[in-house]
Amino acid sequence: MPERDDIPRPRAQRITDLDALKVFTHPLRIQLYRHLVTSGAATASHLADQVDEAVSLVSYHLRKLAAHGFIVEAPEKSTDGRERWWKVSAERGFSFRSGDFTDRPEGAAVVNEVTRQLLASRYERYERYLAQQAAWAKEWTDASFSSEYMPRLSVAELREMDEEMTALMRRWTDRGKAAVEAGDTEGRELVAVQMYGFPFRE
Repeated sequence: MPERDDIPRPRAQRITDLDALKVFTHPLRIQLYRHLVTSGAATASHLADQVDEAVSLVSYHLRKLAAHGFIVEAPEKSTDGRERWWKVSAERGFSFRSGDFTDRPEGAAVVNEVTRQLLASRYERYERYLAQQAAWAKEWTDASFSSEYMPRLSVAELREMDEEMTALMRRWTDRGKAAVEAGDTEGRELVAVQMYGFPFRE
């Protein structure tokens, strides 16, 4: 199965440890991780407001993410030292391959659950966009897209396509990041691009 890079943004953090992958079986941890990617850094209080959960619960899940190295403290963001600031540890997010875990029943089950949680999270984001579409300017709704293609490929070609698409998205991600760092923020929004590639039979 092709590599999955969640929340694309150096190289994605490759998960090969089953206990580490289990961290993302919880949907709230996926939410918190994504908020840290988009915000750059945040405290438990800030994140609790974003996800509408108690600060104590958010702090617990942040510690779980930190225990496996997915996030680290960001003391440079603190002004008074009273609250911990957190940021993601890998600029390009995380990735995993099914083949690293499917040699044991529990591994296959965890991969399946994490994949389903990620899919549910992505679907929820797209559903939210559809519900709020009227609030966006016409230029944004005209530029938005949703596509499906069904090429007939070999395993090698599917892998090659994955590599090309990953390189393309990293180029656009780096372009947007460089523009923001240069102060070019006018007219820019976060854009979710979701792509899947898997075999099927009629």
